[in-house]
Amino acid sequence: MDLTVPAINVFAVVLAAVAAMVVGAIYYHPKVLGTRWMRAIGHTSESVAAGPRPWVYPLIIVCALVTAWVLAGATWISFEFYGGSFLWNALITAWILFIGFTLARVVVHDVFDPRGFRVTGHTALNEVLVLTAMALVIGVWPPA
Repeated sequence: MDLTVPAINVFAVVLAAVAAMVVGAIYYHPKVLGTRWMRAIGHTSESVAAGPRPWVYPLIIVCALVTAWVLAGATWISFEFYGGSFLWNALITAWILFIGFTLARVVVHDVFDPRGFRVTGHTALNEVLVLTAMALVIGVWPPA
């Protein structure tokens, strides 16, 4: 069996991570869905105004880079197997991974959360938007 390492466009991975941060900033803005999310999760204006701990944003950036890297690799594998459009492979791969991993795990986690499923919709919508944005970036800039 011939093993091949997926070709990954590092530039696209970095841009996809930036796209994830932009989607999150818009999604959680108080004039978009931030106020509803705050209410669902139990935050107050005061708790949000206090700001996150110093390590939160660096951790989020690392996680966005890891997610983009994995999505880029999975997209390449899908493209090599199915052929067709790299962009469509990126989008379909992102949505399949979202349903099979992200959404499934969030539901399992939230079933035990004392808040119930109040936050699940917010988490799911944000994640599918983030993965779609990442897939668009990765799909538009396939590896050379």
